[in-house]
Amino acid sequence: MSRRILVVLSEYGYWGEELIGPLETFDKAGYHVTFATPTGKRPVALPPSMDPDYIDPPLGRSVTTPEMAAKVKAVEASDRLDHPLDLSSWLPDRPYRSKPYFLRDWEAYNTRLEKVQEQIADRYDALLIVGGSGPIVDLANNWRVHDLILAFYALDRPIAAECYGVTCLAFARDQEDRQSIIRGKHVTGHCIEYDYLDGTGFVGTDFNMGPPPYPLEYILRDATAPGGAYHGNFGKTTSVIVDYPFITGRSTPDSYLTGQKTVEVLENGLRQWGFKAQPKD
Repeated sequence: MSRRILVVLSEYGYWGEELIGPLETFDKAGYHVTFATPTGKRPVALPPSMDPDYIDPPLGRSVTTPEMAAKVKAVEASDRLDHPLDLSSWLPDRPYRSKPYFLRDWEAYNTRLEKVQEQIADRYDALLIVGGSGPIVDLANNWRVHDLILAFYALDRPIAAECYGVTCLAFARDQEDRQSIIRGKHVTGHCIEYDYLDGTGFVGTDFNMGPPPYPLEYILRDATAPGGAYHGNFGKTTSVIVDYPFITGRSTPDSYLTGQKTVEVLENGLRQWGFKAQPKD
């Protein structure tokens, strides 16, 4: 039976290649892909990710080939991203503790999450969170996204994330101990050398900030400690880390490799790759 992948995208702009790389890899493997967004709106690629003439400021060169730009535009022009799954309708929102009937609301919330986990077990084999600047706005601190990740985690299903989408893993935490689920794990993600000094932008808004509002590298270094580690691999062409159940990719050049390693996790039982595990005392 074909594997089934749930792909979560921002409504404020995903980076084109970070969708195309895994998507083409999943298509080639014969997987069925379902797309989801926070409120069910159609996701949109960030304009620079479709422009081969755009010069990425930290790297001082284009990071989008004409071929990749054409692929992103083709997906954008197709109906493939139409009618994504609406996470706000599927997953419950966490109630405020100040609500008069908090206990009943909290019980209903947990009951709904149990149902969602059962549905995930029946429908999906793995989760992918696509990167770009958009996830900073509507994925990183989205409790529904966190609960979706926690459901896959509880089911021991592979969870892949790219670039600034990896933030969601750092912030996905059990409400009892509040520790990140990547505590003690090895991950990669957008390193600080790749962050913009100015001009971080989003689709659908004229809000244009300077650098990203948080340095992802620092968050990941803190969230994985103790026992785990962040691997930026700055100066190396690619950076993908597998530390099951997580598959993390640093940035645009890692998109195809992220997809490939996700397939290897599903088909070959890959559990660790891309780092040297330190022996435990």
